[in-house]
Amino acid sequence: MSLSQVLDPNPFVEFGKWFQAAQESGLATPEAMTLATASPSGMPSARIVLLKRFDETGFVFFTNYESRKAREISANSRVALVCYWETLTRQVRIEGQAYKTTRQESHRYFCTRPLESRLAAWASQQSTPLADKSMLEIRMAELRIKYASGDVPLPPAWGGYRVVPERIEFWINKPGRLHDRFCYVRQPGGTWLVIQLMP
Repeated sequence: MSLSQVLDPNPFVEFGKWFQAAQESGLATPEAMTLATASPSGMPSARIVLLKRFDETGFVFFTNYESRKAREISANSRVALVCYWETLTRQVRIEGQAYKTTRQESHRYFCTRPLESRLAAWASQQSTPLADKSMLEIRMAELRIKYASGDVPLPPAWGGYRVVPERIEFWINKPGRLHDRFCYVRQPGGTWLVIQLMP
């Protein structure tokens, strides 16, 4: 069977099919994905973030711009993402560069978040030491009073990143570890070369 019979030539269309299947599979959080970054010295770091949107411009997640992940992206914008859907026994690996979304895009998404999540974005200095959890709880209580109307502005240090992929690999579990692996590699001019890899 040729690659053209298995995959869409556009990796974003193919990802959309897989993501829809994950959403329909009953997984609690199909949008969860691992984000891997590296410090300036090369020390890797990985954590789970949530995929909030994707299209042909890239894959978008949101965070605090003063967090460890953001500091590492600032020093080295090359990152990797992994989406793994256990019930489907499939994963997608994405490698590329992360760029900040516009303030307008960040604001549009921020306004859709639950009130407590918007308040927490103001209360938490993400990734910094916390001497006493009660201090954070007091700060949240103060913010609930300050923004009792529910009109919470976008924090200056909060927003999104768009990962613009250079390589996207689709992996399907198969018996005997003879997995299917199909890799899209971006070519000059923005076209994609599709290669089947050994498992």
